[in-house]
Amino acid sequence: MDAVSTDDVPPAERFAYWREVISKLAVPCDLHCDPHVENEFWAHAGFSSFGPVRAALATVMPHSLHRTPRRIRQADPEVFEVVCTVRGGGTVTQDGRSADVGGGDLVLLDPSRPYRIEPAPHIRLSRVLLLHTPRSLLPIPPADMRSLTAVRIPGDQGVGALTSQFLLHLAQRMPELGPSDVRRLSTLTVEVLGTALAHALECESVVPPRTRQRALMAQIKSFIRHHLGDARLTPDAIASAHHISLRYLHKLFQQDGQTVAGYVRELRLERCRRDLTDPRLDVRPIRAIAARWGFSSPAHFSQAFRSAYGLSPRQFRRQTTRVHAD
Repeated sequence: MDAVSTDDVPPAERFAYWREVISKLAVPCDLHCDPHVENEFWAHAGFSSFGPVRAALATVMPHSLHRTPRRIRQADPEVFEVVCTVRGGGTVTQDGRSADVGGGDLVLLDPSRPYRIEPAPHIRLSRVLLLHTPRSLLPIPPADMRSLTAVRIPGDQGVGALTSQFLLHLAQRMPELGPSDVRRLSTLTVEVLGTALAHALECESVVPPRTRQRALMAQIKSFIRHHLGDARLTPDAIASAHHISLRYLHKLFQQDGQTVAGYVRELRLERCRRDLTDPRLDVRPIRAIAARWGFSSPAHFSQAFRSAYGLSPRQFRRQTTRVHAD
């Protein structure tokens, strides 16, 4: 992931620098900031790509963005822009519609036409995830896409919530991803976005069944990772959270050559293994590490760990401690 920040820029030049960053790495816009705070302006952003999908996770002081006809004539990248609000909020306007968005909400914008983003008042810092996806990759007719611009997709319920969780988890893990991860996740990201937008349009039939299944699996796995430490994370709970039957949940995992319980156990064991190798956690009891990742029975955890790694948790930690000491 590449990162930019205003930290090393002289205060009087920071907002102008940020305007230049947005024009080069997102889409050219007119930016405006309250003159009283312009010299105190601060922004930080990380940029990455998932194949053809470009992502930016930015934390910024409030300012407005206006994608004007003049800016569109300068550059029309032929992409759709999806904005996911992490923290803060504001008002998004395009095609005669306006939407007030807050934490977790998604909204679609088309940079080929004018739009405006205004920050909510009294917010000191906002954090947003921006995704730019080539127009040709989303399997929804252009006329339908136009009817969805500046429409709030709620991030606190249903498909919108699951999509928001997946995208935010993806953004937070961007620095850890290798080339093979990026190639695989680029397809998943497009499919998840396409499914969320199709659901908002109530035209999910335009999305191929296999794409819907892959998008749903990505959302389910994101949900599992987010709730991994909850001992109540059972197949029943996972199916219920996604409004599908337990039988269908098992079928989805079987198609990927996995079981639900096996996938959860594998992730939990990996998190425990990671914690057991962390010198900062040397004094934390093994049972506490196991409980942190959803293992309520120390005996069951020890047995599962030995089966996966060939050593008991205690032996594994002792071996790791010796390696660090050497």
